[in-house]
Amino acid sequence: MSSLTKLHSSIFHPTLRKLQCQDVDIAAHNLMYPLFLVEDDEAVQEIPSMPGVARYGINTLKKHVTPLVEKGLASILLFGVVDKLPKDTTGSGADSAENPVVKALPLLRQWFPDLLIACDVCLCPYTSHGHCGVLTDDGVIDNEPSIQRIAEISLAYAKAGAHIVAPSDMMDNRIWAIKKILRENKMENTVSVLSYSVKFASGFYGPFRDAAKSAPAFGDRKCYQLPPGSKGIAKRAAKRDVEEGADMLMVKPGMAYLDIVKQVKDDYPELPLFIYQVSGEYSMLLNAGKIGAFDLRTVLWEVLVGMRRAGADCIITYFTPTLLDWL
Repeated sequence: MSSLTKLHSSIFHPTLRKLQCQDVDIAAHNLMYPLFLVEDDEAVQEIPSMPGVARYGINTLKKHVTPLVEKGLASILLFGVVDKLPKDTTGSGADSAENPVVKALPLLRQWFPDLLIACDVCLCPYTSHGHCGVLTDDGVIDNEPSIQRIAEISLAYAKAGAHIVAPSDMMDNRIWAIKKILRENKMENTVSVLSYSVKFASGFYGPFRDAAKSAPAFGDRKCYQLPPGSKGIAKRAAKRDVEEGADMLMVKPGMAYLDIVKQVKDDYPELPLFIYQVSGEYSMLLNAGKIGAFDLRTVLWEVLVGMRRAGADCIITYFTPTLLDWL
């Protein structure tokens, strides 16, 4: 039964239905806004490496998001950032009742009933070692307990109110594990899985690791994120996730990987494809515009149209508030 094509988890929300229609225009439903949540409900923590982006507490998040929803904001992607919750080897804080994402989800559903809400699912912000999975005693990824934890965290977010769970860990077979636990809890038709299917080991993530406080304590993530020069393993990664039941796919980062976006869309035109314009891309374009290297509006629009032309149905971007004003 698990190998049969399933459609309900792709069309239960109006924004998801719009993403099934491909063109190159940019509308509000083609944008997803990443947001960082912290434990202090009243906090607004500016991020120096990402001017204009901040971490928010639950109450300040409401104040920030309300005018954006009024301007047409259709979807958000939540990241939890913790200081008080202890970090351990299995990332137990990720699905704790005190996790800021778990606490915010039911409130966001109440405050913004039409907003499509996705949650990033990973262990790295919550582990003592900063890696995206559970490690063996030798410091190597232990895949089976890793995907079990990813599935458990996904279920916690789903029960708290997430429409979409978005595993970014790049562990093998985590889509299968998530779909299995959602089926077991009768949530497979009302929660989508957006897979970070093709996530490259990139230098463009630097500012994000500051924002999420998720830099690895040792080593790097090249053993589970993809090598930038490879098209073949990108193809294999997307195929793996499609076969395991992913409802939507993602390519990350954006500008340097538009050939991969086209490759994935050509292979799977029937699935909505997301592209993540990551922190380094955001800061690079913003700072170039600030020093007068080019007109930000002209160049940003050109970049976004290029992403849509390559095959992206939805662009995850920190520029979303600015773009909503332009739209």
